[in-house]
Parts: sequence; C-alpha cells; structure tokens
Amino acid sequence: MDATDRAIIAELERDGRLTNVELAQRVGLTPGPCLRRVQRLEAEGVIRGYRAVVDPAAVGRSFEVLLDLTLDAQDAETVERFEQALARAEEVIELRRLFGSPDYFVRVAVADLAAYETFLSQYVMTIPRIRNVTSHFTMKTVKPAP
Repeated sequence: MDATDRAIIAELERDGRLTNVELAQRVGLTPGPCLRRVQRLEAEGVIRGYRAVVDPAAVGRSFEVLLDLTLDAQDAETVERFEQALARAEEVIELRRLFGSPDYFVRVAVADLAAYETFLSQYVMTIPRIRNVTSHFTMKTVKPAP
C-alpha cells in the first residue's frame, strides 16, 4: 500500500459516494488507474464496504449508553451464548470482547432513558451468567467514530 492508496482510502472515508472521476481528481490519477486501485483495495479486503451515516435522532435512537459488562464465567458455552444474545439485539450497535476487566464493552442506542431501562432489565439482565453491568451515559461526543 502506497501513499496514493492511502489517499484513496482517506477520500472514500470522508465521502463513500464519490464518483470514480471525482476520486481520481482528488488523488491525482486518471479514472482508469484510480478504478483499478479501488477494485484492488476492495478485492484485498482493505475496503470492506460502503454505508450511509444515519442521524440517530431521525430514527429514534439518539440515546446512547456505553456498558462495561463482566461475566461470572469464561467457558466457551457461556461466552458463545452471551455474544450471540447481545449480537442479535437491534439496540446493540457495537460489541467488543476485551482483555482484562471488564470482559465486554457494549454500545447501545435507544430512543430514551425509559427504552434503555426496558432493554437493560428485560433483555440484558435475562442473559445467564452476567455478573456486573455498569452503564455510562455520554455527556458529549468529542470525536465520533468514522
């Protein structure tokens, strides 16, 4: 990967809807070589896809909560059951297993505090073998995820 590939990636991260002609102009290539580079980056898995960035408030998911979650066991069955259960939940927008403590970091997006309380008590806390859940409420997003 060279500087031109990195420039292509940076431009597509800023605006994934750029036409190939616009992208080529921004990175200093002609359209043909630019398209071949993008296709190679896609084929190699460097570019994994394209997506729309949706306003959470417009879809009723503007209340975001960060959870630290610890299980009381780490056996394969407990971990697999827990991960499958949380990954299925539409409210979970990110799920990461961590080294150390806590065991998991979970980002949840719901409509409001009442919806979060319902999700936590009626879904999360019904998953077997959860030892501890700590909820963190965001005061301000300083640098959002890309």
